[in-house]
Amino acid sequence: MFENLVTLLPELWVALGQTMTMLAIGLTSAVVLGGPLGIVLFLVADGQSLQNRPLALVLGWIVNTVRSFPFIILLVALVPFTRLIAGTSIGPLAAAVPLSFAAIPYFARLVEQNLRDVPRGVIEAAHAMGASEFQIVTRVLLVEARSGLVLALTVLSISFLSYSAVAGVVGGGGIGDLAIRYGYYRFQTDIMLVTVAILVVLVQTIQFTGTRIARRIDQR
Repeated sequence: MFENLVTLLPELWVALGQTMTMLAIGLTSAVVLGGPLGIVLFLVADGQSLQNRPLALVLGWIVNTVRSFPFIILLVALVPFTRLIAGTSIGPLAAAVPLSFAAIPYFARLVEQNLRDVPRGVIEAAHAMGASEFQIVTRVLLVEARSGLVLALTVLSISFLSYSAVAGVVGGGGIGDLAIRYGYYRFQTDIMLVTVAILVVLVQTIQFTGTRIARRIDQR
């Protein structure tokens, strides 16, 4: 057992780095693009200040359509687009494209749901004081919902850690690829157990960190 682990230690570090790369790109895309999309979904919904039913229906349909795809199918379906963006369909950078594509609508819905939990009276008070929509978003909505948004990002991180393992099965690299190549195809159970243990540690670390940060910034 230990001989296998020592031999594979350099490759294990590379796989861990590839997993972190895929996760970092996917989460960054989710925050940069999915965050604003979630805010727009909230603002154009019925009863909100920028209510726009046609736009809300179109955006909602797009978000729900992307989210309805099982990730493995989305990954394969986006191969031509992945080649166009990354120049290849294999490797961690290529796998990060469908990860990002899936993360954006996922996080958008989480953002929308958290903004709906902000007390309506707080928003109306800001409107009454003459605050602009931008000020309401940045100084009221995001501030009031910040704890929930951190927890939403935590949930997203854990979900897409498992997605990155799935991406490894089709050539994306990372921990999932290592587990399949050695733990499954070569029947090296010890390698499989180590990769599972690493994923468990990563999930526990992400959850613990996200929960602590959310509690620290929660002013309610």
